[in-house]
Amino acid sequence: MRVRVQEADFDVGAELAALRQGKPQIGALASFVGLVRDVNDGTGVSEMTLEHYPGMTEKALTAIVDQARERWTIIDALVIHRVGRLLPTDQIVLVPIRSSWWRLPGRIAATFLPPVSSSWIT
Repeated sequence: MRVRVQEADFDVGAELAALRQGKPQIGALASFVGLVRDVNDGTGVSEMTLEHYPGMTEKALTAIVDQARERWTIIDALVIHRVGRLLPTDQIVLVPIRSSWWRLPGRIAATFLPPVSSSWIT
């Protein structure tokens, strides 16, 4: 399980391929990709800036992933959350979840993690 908070964009395909590599026990790989929208509560958004506290953010995100691993059959998870200046359509967060043959828990966990993880970054 890994948590990364970074300014740089991420390559979804490369991250998913790395998560699958050498893991024949994987029966499912569910993922969530969050994007910057151009509107929030009816107001146009031209950009947003996300700030965080290094160390504290990673610790909080790790605790959330650990909670998900306790609730569902998850082999591994990755959380990549971007910070800094972001524009509409930019990727903000990637949360892929690996599970064994239990496909539903992986999908549930991938849905559970993104909204909670975003609450730690302002």
